[in-house]
Amino acid sequence: MKVLLVAGYAESLVTFRGDLIKRMLNSNIEIHVACPGINLSIQDSLMKNGVILHDIPLKRTGTNPIEDIKSLFALRHIMRDINPDAVLAYTIKPVIYGMLAASMASVPRRFALITGLGYAFTGSAKGIRGVIRGIVRRLYKAALLQSNIVFFQNPDDAALFKKLGIIGANIPTRIVNGSGVDTAQYAVTALPETPVFLLIARLLGDKGVREYAKAAQLVKQKYPAVCFDLVGWIDENPDAIRQQELDEWIAAGVVNFKGKLSDVRPAIAASSVYVLPSYREGTPRTVLEAMAMGRAIITTDAPGCRETVQDGVNGKLVAVKSVVELADAMIEIIENPELIRQYGKNSRLIAEEKYDVHKVNSFMLNEMGLI
Repeated sequence: MKVLLVAGYAESLVTFRGDLIKRMLNSNIEIHVACPGINLSIQDSLMKNGVILHDIPLKRTGTNPIEDIKSLFALRHIMRDINPDAVLAYTIKPVIYGMLAASMASVPRRFALITGLGYAFTGSAKGIRGVIRGIVRRLYKAALLQSNIVFFQNPDDAALFKKLGIIGANIPTRIVNGSGVDTAQYAVTALPETPVFLLIARLLGDKGVREYAKAAQLVKQKYPAVCFDLVGWIDENPDAIRQQELDEWIAAGVVNFKGKLSDVRPAIAASSVYVLPSYREGTPRTVLEAMAMGRAIITTDAPGCRETVQDGVNGKLVAVKSVVELADAMIEIIENPELIRQYGKNSRLIAEEKYDVHKVNSFMLNEMGLI
């Protein structure tokens, strides 16, 4: 059997889909990958395991329709050339153009994985953002009509797609518990002696980075010694924070910025509480990694985020965009340090039971009929 994965971000093939790829390879499935910008390190990592790579001219955050049409026909050409038995595409553009190309190339089995709604579905619908939102929804609808199964990472996204008419009642949908996490690779580590908060994210407004910085400022008024670590980078995205904002937070000592890390485990190990004030997610992988390593979680009562936390069991849920609620949750944990150990222990148990990557991958592959 031959399977083609279509991705928009090369690093995700290793960090998010690496275990899925290994599982398919171990099942004697020939794996092809179509993705833009695959660097030498990722090439080596994939090719040494026998994955066949195809570069495609896809711009993940671009809005040029001519470039997107080129992506569509490049994918159709690849599919006609390799003649896969199945295509699995994830993230917005790969799903849209991957499903359309798979239909054009008469690929018999076509699967879409909605890992989150992104810029086109969150925040204001005014101006250019509103125009982009309308176009994306129409393209999604056309693409998902060509799918055999659409996987969602949380029930809210599935319900929204159905409510908006993006996906019809005749298209089968499944809910999968995120990308999963390797609980052996992300092992529990000792907690630091004093509370340390951590956020790992692309530095986007919709990830709640500004709320994290503002909450840190409020907490530091009462507990100036508490540390707030920030790991990430300024992405090529219309919603990205400005470099000036980040520089101001660093200069003021609001956050301890660690930049982009290839391995986030040391940063999680140095923290005691993981914070993600996101406006909406599929299922946030960084939260799963922190849970597996036995960390308390503070996140928002938002789609994708709320699935990871049982409020008062393994962390706290706060309202989206509420800096005050976020700061209050942080202060509660600072003033009740026994919660850190209690929440962290429960996080690990939930990660093992619900989010273990092997369970997640087995579910997906069984649903697709690939194993």
